[in-house]
Amino acid sequence: MTKHQDPTRSGHPIESFLCSALDDLEGLADVPAWSMDEATTDRVVLLAARVAAGVAEVEARAIGQAVSLDRPGIAGCRGVTQWLRQLTNVTGRLAARKAALASSLAAWEPTRAATARGAIHAEQAQAIADKIALLDDDVTDHDKQRAEAFLLGEAADHDADALGRMGHEIYARLDPDCADAREAEALARAEARARKRTRLRMYDDGEGLTHGTFVIPTLYGEMLRKALAALAAPKHVRAEQGAGSYDWETPTPEKLGKALCDYVARFPASKLPKLGGLNATVIAIGDADLLEGKVKVARLDTGHKISHLDYLRLACEAGIIPIWMNATGDVVSMGRRHRFHTARQRLALIARHQHCQRNGCTVPGYLCHVHHPHPWSEGGETSLRNAELLCPFHHGVAHAGHAVEAYPMRT
Repeated sequence: MTKHQDPTRSGHPIESFLCSALDDLEGLADVPAWSMDEATTDRVVLLAARVAAGVAEVEARAIGQAVSLDRPGIAGCRGVTQWLRQLTNVTGRLAARKAALASSLAAWEPTRAATARGAIHAEQAQAIADKIALLDDDVTDHDKQRAEAFLLGEAADHDADALGRMGHEIYARLDPDCADAREAEALARAEARARKRTRLRMYDDGEGLTHGTFVIPTLYGEMLRKALAALAAPKHVRAEQGAGSYDWETPTPEKLGKALCDYVARFPASKLPKLGGLNATVIAIGDADLLEGKVKVARLDTGHKISHLDYLRLACEAGIIPIWMNATGDVVSMGRRHRFHTARQRLALIARHQHCQRNGCTVPGYLCHVHHPHPWSEGGETSLRNAELLCPFHHGVAHAGHAVEAYPMRT
């Protein structure tokens, strides 16, 4: 027995409608769509979108009622988003959007009514509410209503993204003389918010791919878009890969992904700040016989492994720094000629140890300091024999007499 057939239901008109709608949907489950002609198919898609908008408005009102009844608090949830996730098993992202829509529609009645009758989609309603909420505090309620009416009228011909870009048109109608100045100020506020919301997340799936998401200000997004478009352009692709290699009209996600790899690989390391005393470049570490064609695994200084094929591809364009090690892994020393370990010595340490050498510490080598176990001030040489990789925390501990409590950066 499904939930909407529960005999304990209240009989409230909204609940009764939804139960009837679910019953009707069950009756349509086995009705074939292939029997619809072209005109009917178009109408059904449009009708389904309008019904979905109306149901979203009903759901938004119900969420608003749940907030007024403190259902999230009674359920022990931190907020309405968590409550929605628990109640409906939707993702946090979708729950947050539903909660935001409920709040927005409660504030703007004409937008709510248009959503209820299916005249606009839920995402259009949210865009309209968001745009009005960004108007200056000195804009009167009457003018905000005018702005809302303007955007509702434009919603018939524009999607949510276009509605969100119509800030200039709103100000041009409310205050034509100051429209440009107001738009500039609004854009400055939006850009400040965008900078605070900038994010980048990456993770390795263990299958040779790194996945990631990013949120960056539009200015830098457009810069990246143009850079990737240039790398994926026909002239560049043909020059790099030969005639006949460009077989698409618009760059596909795959082509743009490869262009991003090209962009990362070709960015001049000399233009990057130092990282751990070295250029911020990935170091590929492998035996000499890899260069002679032997099939072996190589590794990066970050700890990840790469195939011999990727190693050889890197060797074609990257610098090769030979490091000779004896049977115990020692590298030739530079004695006391230098107080600080050189870049090549750092490379050797990273190649040998990969991460901080304190037990259990996994801070990668490129973020570590090089420490003299036998202090330089007491006659210790600057060599690979008298060097160890320590993360900033453990380096501080070492210089504090190995007493963790004495290290001021301890948290």
